[in-house]
Amino acid sequence: MNARIRAFAASDTEAVVALWEACELTRPWNDPRADIARKAAVQPELFLVGVQHGSERVVGSVMAGYDGHRGWLYYLATDPAHRGRGIARALVAEAERRLEAMGCPKVQLMVRGENAGVVGLYDALGYGTDDVLVRSRRLIADS
Repeated sequence: MNARIRAFAASDTEAVVALWEACELTRPWNDPRADIARKAAVQPELFLVGVQHGSERVVGSVMAGYDGHRGWLYYLATDPAHRGRGIARALVAEAERRLEAMGCPKVQLMVRGENAGVVGLYDALGYGTDDVLVRSRRLIADS
């Protein structure tokens, strides 16, 4: 792996937004800067970035959360030019390690239907498919 994992720093904001945009993770109804600010306010130790060795260039990210019942992973991203080098695997492993240290018994994630290409990564990491229907309701509109 050509990156090291560390906690997100506020100075990483623009690089992380650019990474998410490059990975097509952003959506018009989710302001990525607002998502980052919200995460910085709640369990910031569970927001991780991968930075290229020898620099602080952000090449990966993952947001994790724990509600006392389940852990969640969001915004797992690897710079397209750095894929296949174990960055996503290292980010997930560190997020899982931190969640387990908090007493988290299970971690879950959601994959958008149009992002089916990432399913193989999650399969390789030992994630299975649960038979659930995810429902949502927006409480705060970002735009």
